[in-house]
Amino acid sequence: MNAWAAENLMPFVMVSNTAGDAAAVAADTKGKLEAGGFKVLGEYSPYAGANVIVATSDALLAQAAKSDFGGYGAVVRVAVTKAGDKVQVAYANPIYWAAAYQMQDLGEVAGSLKQALGGTPYGSESGLSDKKLRKYHYMAFMPYFKDHDELGSFGSHSEAVAKVNEHLASGANGLTKIFEVSLPGKDETLIGVGISQGDGSDAFVMERVDKADMKHTAHLPYAVLVSGNDVYSLAGKFRIALSFPDLTMGTFGSIMSSPGAIKDSLGTLAK
Repeated sequence: MNAWAAENLMPFVMVSNTAGDAAAVAADTKGKLEAGGFKVLGEYSPYAGANVIVATSDALLAQAAKSDFGGYGAVVRVAVTKAGDKVQVAYANPIYWAAAYQMQDLGEVAGSLKQALGGTPYGSESGLSDKKLRKYHYMAFMPYFKDHDELGSFGSHSEAVAKVNEHLASGANGLTKIFEVSLPGKDETLIGVGISQGDGSDAFVMERVDKADMKHTAHLPYAVLVSGNDVYSLAGKFRIALSFPDLTMGTFGSIMSSPGAIKDSLGTLAK
């Protein structure tokens, strides 16, 4: 068991929070990831002052392939965010998200990231235990991991992937392709999507929920998972709550329309 899993887990890891040039910091971060054995799949700027680098590794892909719908955890999101006069570098904590996605231990991946970037876990006052994450839902009647949104079904895996990419290439509905990665030995492909329109847009959601001094930008981007012949996405009420585990009901209420809007936007990719 990874040492981080022996205590309550945090959704993110803060690498640095210092003055600097955001573009130079992003370039340096990418270099460190690549030197640490990670492959950069794509980059995304969801709104001014925010940049997300999406990466993976052979070890991460191999672990993701071992669990049902493990493709959701096939990448690491690393954010470079301008916050006041500081530039924050942070990434989604693999140990935390592996537990939430019912994956096996990602201690090796977390260790590689820590060696490449360093950092201190953050993102919640008290965090969540591995046990709680593996059966997580925000509150009664809210979705669990298994309650992901079913967006569409096709005649084959390749047909489903092609249809999603066809829609993304059209640029319709404010959707942008960020990355694509497939799991080894398995018909499962994760496609990262930026959302720029409507109540489900990245800017709309983050403007309302990402209020803390230490930003949660590495929540983004969303993604659709083509597993077998079917297209899915994580329920917004599940995924947003995991990235913001201390979210109050009042703040959640301010984005009441967002989970449905996210599902509707991503659903257009599977029509």
